[in-house]
Amino acid sequence: MSRRPPTTRSAYRWHVPLETRWMDMDVYGHVNNVVYYSYFDTAIAHYLMREGGLDPWRSPVVGFAVDTGCRFHRALAFPDRLEAGLVVAHLGTSSCRYEIGIFRAGEDSAAADGHFVHVFVDRASQRPVPIPTALRAALARLLAEPAER
Repeated sequence: MSRRPPTTRSAYRWHVPLETRWMDMDVYGHVNNVVYYSYFDTAIAHYLMREGGLDPWRSPVVGFAVDTGCRFHRALAFPDRLEAGLVVAHLGTSSCRYEIGIFRAGEDSAAADGHFVHVFVDRASQRPVPIPTALRAALARLLAEPAER
């Protein structure tokens, strides 16, 4: 089975700095695999809050994670400074598929890359609803060009 190479920075439309934490490390001396999902979630939350106006404590519509995946290419460790790249691969009526790359600061090739799918739901009923206008506009700005997918 052939493996796709890591993605590069140019595959992503928005970037945000992240930092490793001492607690991210595992007994093998590198960032534990489960922590990458936290990096994904953090990058997406930064974007939705900063660019889409999401208030995770009060907004009537919130995103629930329904699918995630990650490919690991190179180990990271504390105190690495990181950057997450974000692009929207699919924007539906009530769902969105993000693709994310995790980069050591200054490097062009992802140490890890993956995907994250949100279904937007009414906070009270927890049932899917259309993505609110401000969030949809912010997500649309991250839509990948067909040739980039």
